[in-house]
Parts: sequence; C-alpha cells; structure tokens
Amino acid sequence: MVSDNVIAAGPLQLVTSGPGNRIHGVDISKWQHPYGKPINFVKMAKTGVRFVMIKGSDSQSTADAEAKKYLIADRKAAQEAGMYTGFYYFAYLPDTTKKTEIIADAKAQAQKTIWRLAELGGYTEQDLPVALDLETNCVRRISGICQKYASRAHVSLWAKTWLEEVTLKTKRLPFVYSYPNFLQSAKTRSKEFAKYPLWIAAYGIHPKEPANHPGMKSVGCYVHSWTKSDCTADYTIWQYSSCGKGSKYGVASSRIDLNVFNGGEEKFYALTKGVWNPSAVDLLPYNESTTATLLSSSSSITTNDSANFVVDAVRPNGTHVVTGSVRFVSADSTVKTGDQQVIRSASGRWTLKVSGLTAGTYVGYIEYFDESETHASAVMPVMFEVTQGPTPTPKPTPTKKPAPKPVDACAGQIRN
Repeated sequence: MVSDNVIAAGPLQLVTSGPGNRIHGVDISKWQHPYGKPINFVKMAKTGVRFVMIKGSDSQSTADAEAKKYLIADRKAAQEAGMYTGFYYFAYLPDTTKKTEIIADAKAQAQKTIWRLAELGGYTEQDLPVALDLETNCVRRISGICQKYASRAHVSLWAKTWLEEVTLKTKRLPFVYSYPNFLQSAKTRSKEFAKYPLWIAAYGIHPKEPANHPGMKSVGCYVHSWTKSDCTADYTIWQYSSCGKGSKYGVASSRIDLNVFNGGEEKFYALTKGVWNPSAVDLLPYNESTTATLLSSSSSITTNDSANFVVDAVRPNGTHVVTGSVRFVSADSTVKTGDQQVIRSASGRWTLKVSGLTAGTYVGYIEYFDESETHASAVMPVMFEVTQGPTPTPKPTPTKKPAPKPVDACAGQIRN
C-alpha cells in the first residue's frame, strides 16, 4: 500500500476490499469539492478503492464547464494514485417529438462527449469506458416543476443514437448508468441496449450478502433490457450507496457515492482494453464560426405576456452547435430586460421567453453565446412593442404552513 505522501507508479494491484469481497469504487463530482477543496486520492487508494467514476460533462453549459474544471485534475490525480478512472456524461433530452431532431441532438451530445475525452488525450489502459448517465426524461422544466416528459420511444431512440456514436468513435462500449424503475418505465426493452455494460443505482441493499442483488422487487421483476430470467439485473457496476463517509475516502464533503464491481480481475481488465488516441479532428474547436437564425419572434405583446423567440444555431458544416445558449440584450444598457427563460428544443435550437417587461419599445438583439468558447457568438437584431395590459387580479396570500422537518437523505442507506 502507499502512504499519504507517496504517489503510485502506475495502477495498483486490484484488491477485493469492497463489500462481499468485490472490487470497490466511488463516483465523484463537484459535490466532493466543497469550497473548491481538493480530494486526497492517495488516502482514497489506501482504503482499497480501485476505480473512480468522475462527472465529466453535462448537457447544460454551466454544469458542463463546472464538470470539466474538476475532471481534468481529478482524473490525473486519481490515476497517479494508482486507481482506474472513467467519466460520466449527464444527459438531458431535447424538447421535441421529431425523430430527426432527436437523432441530431443525440449525435451532437455524443460529439460533446468525444471532444471531452479527446481533451484528456483519449483512452489509456487505466481508463474505464465513459458512461451515459440517463436518469431523467423531463424535457421541459419551469420553476423547478417538470411540465413535459419524453416518451419511452423517444428516450430509447436518443440513447441508442448516443451510444452508437460514442462506440463508433472510441471503439469501446460505454456504460449506461440509471436506476431500475427508470430503465423499466422510460426505456423500451432491447437486445441492443443489453450489450452495453450496466451501471445500476440501487440503495438500501447490502452487497456484502451474496444473495443480494441490486434493483430487486419484493414481488415480481423490474423488467428492462438487462433483466435476467430470475429477475436479477445483468449489471457490471452497482452503486450501492450515496452515503459513504467522505472523510474516510479523502474527500471534504460529508458524503460520497460507493460502488462495487460485479466480477473479478479478468472481467475488469477487459473493460480497460483498447487505447484511443484522438486525431486533430477530434479536438475541441475554439470560437468556431456560428450561423444563427431567428426562426420566429414576437413583434407586439402586452405586459401580461412574454415575448417569444425561436433561435437556430449551426456550425460551418451545417450541423447544430453542441453547446451554448441564447439571451435578449437591450441596445440601451439602462433598460431592464425582464425575466428570461430558455427552453432547449433540441441541440442548437432554443425557445427564449422574455416576461415581466414594462410598456415601451424594445430595441436590441437576440444573442447566441457560448461560455465555453467552443462556438463563436452570433447576434440577431430585434425590435418589439410592449403595451400595458389589464391589471391582473391579485391572488390571495396563502396561509403559511409550518416548515417541514429535515429529511435524512441517508435513511435506510449503507453508511460505509
């Protein structure tokens, strides 16, 4: 074993230190970096942890930039401490029912994943495959409440396309991360999905007991692409707790997700085979030129309405941009531009709703912008009128309810 101050030279020997004598792993994200504090991966390795899955990318631009910030440093430090690493892409699906747009969006998000992997230098034999974190089918959320869900057919089409694109480029089968109820209710069963290794989340069941399996019902089966005839899941990694004791594993947060690998050394090493070295075309562009088009816009509204704009943005090759967002900017910097809500209809297409405006004439532009600087910004001039609408009847003030008691998020979970 290594001391707290010694970095391992290459990967450590695999050990079965996890519950049930299994290979032990963790997964991490920004939440394991409270106040930007680093992770002590050498200390983590001393506990017997041998693989670390790191949040590496996200469909949403702000979350993606935050994930990238930690991925690069964490992967390097974890590998230097002798552990294997992988990264996961957190997916949000597009707000569309058109199959062509769903396919295009999945390909664009797969491209984003490939670019991120290329930024790391590709795959080495100390890398596990990337994982598709698919655990929500909400495509339209307003004020924290989901207003619209994608159908099972559309979720499956999107996932199938993303998985095929990443496999084609990297020559490794990606993991699929999800939980049993979502796999059953939100995706169609398919042998095509079953070929991808499953990383399943199922809490409250202890993997130290050989008879325990993740995602089992007390009666009947969860029926999904990885369900076997005895109702058990054909999984590769089991995330068995989100309540690992952070300090034990070298993180500053109070909690960390814990995982076990389903199999021995030979099966584990098989996942690390196949080096992928990115070529120049796989590298992330910088301020690549963008063509943005205003597909529709409001010309006149009342103060009770929202001004709506639909924007399309494409790359030089005609495919849609992979990242970025849109906003309304007034030509007069002293003018308040109201509340702006952006709904991603598909990759490179957004609906912008601007509400809470006072009466007057608004002159400015709709801007496509990309904080990651992958794609160049583009502007579209707009002008619209806002007239005073009728004063809405005030809503009665609701009776205040007593504050709910704090919920123990780790109740019933394994606190290893």
